[in-house]
Amino acid sequence: MTEDYSPKVVGFLCRWCSYTGADLAGAMRLQYPPNIRIIQVPCTGKVDIIHLLQAFEVGADAVFVSGCHEGDCHYVAGNYYARKRVERVKKILKEVGLEPERLEMFHISASEGPKFASVAREMTERACKLGPNPVKVELRAAWLAEQPVATAAAC
Repeated sequence: MTEDYSPKVVGFLCRWCSYTGADLAGAMRLQYPPNIRIIQVPCTGKVDIIHLLQAFEVGADAVFVSGCHEGDCHYVAGNYYARKRVERVKKILKEVGLEPERLEMFHISASEGPKFASVAREMTERACKLGPNPVKVELRAAWLAEQPVATAAAC
């Protein structure tokens, strides 16, 4: 059944740097997994805790937030706020029984298309290793049942 498992990865990207970096990765025709769902935000500082938790609630297997490099935020401190929120949500995930590794914060500038492709691959690999989000009860149960027989490399 895990042959059907294709992880859903959601990325919240700031429009000034990371989204432009993702666009550059596409323009450079760099290969990265097609299961990345990008949500463009004006600044990562606008990504609230509830947005991150809702992404997991609706079935995302992994979520990442990516913005300007620290000290280079177009809105001065938005990426600092985002980093603090990501750390808070990691603690919440751990408390509710989800792996905190399912969430990560990255800094990608507009000129770092290859870095975006690398981050997309990394988050997809993490999701493959961690398996389906426990919200997806049937898929998670099937994946767990196969784990003693095969490794998580089915993705």
